[in-house]
Amino acid sequence: MNSAFQDIPPTTLADVLGRDRVMEIGIRPLWTPVPRVAGPAYTVRCPPGDNLMLHAAIYRAEPGAVIVVESGDLDYALAGGNVCAVAHRRGVAAFVLDGLIRDLGEVREIGFPVFARGVIPIPGTKSVLGSHGAEVRCGGVAVNPGDVVVADEEGVVVVPAGRHDEVLAASRAKLAKEEAETLDDWERAHRARIEKTLADQGFTG
Repeated sequence: MNSAFQDIPPTTLADVLGRDRVMEIGIRPLWTPVPRVAGPAYTVRCPPGDNLMLHAAIYRAEPGAVIVVESGDLDYALAGGNVCAVAHRRGVAAFVLDGLIRDLGEVREIGFPVFARGVIPIPGTKSVLGSHGAEVRCGGVAVNPGDVVVADEEGVVVVPAGRHDEVLAASRAKLAKEEAETLDDWERAHRARIEKTLADQGFTG
């Protein structure tokens, strides 16, 4: 099921799901062009200034998982090049972090997708317990284990666990409809809709 979302763009999922399932723009790919990733969320909560629980998560998350971290810390890095390299080697699909990393050049070189708020060269401590497997809030979106996270250069979308089949079917139908429509068809319908709305609003220009 998770692999089925690999072919669904975040733009389509956003149209189907709505704004509240799309992370805010501060959570962005830290290198480009980044491949699209799709996988089940492995949720982590790290207290500000500490990254112990993320470092533990890379040995616990299943291959294909997207590790999603609630932190909100903009003073210390949650991970660096070696942590990303080990996660990548162990089959983790990506990091989605409400926080920062360091060693971006190393991360880019190995091709490990990281979506986060930015970079800083200072590492956090590794001494404070947080949590694994609980609901977290990342980029303004509530994320639970079993949710599917889909991310690429367009943004990060979270598909709730109980809606996989419904969202997948609606997304595929939308993509099929768009594929069958030529640009001329789209332009005609678009222009008619825009002109009608302008007229309804009393615009005469």
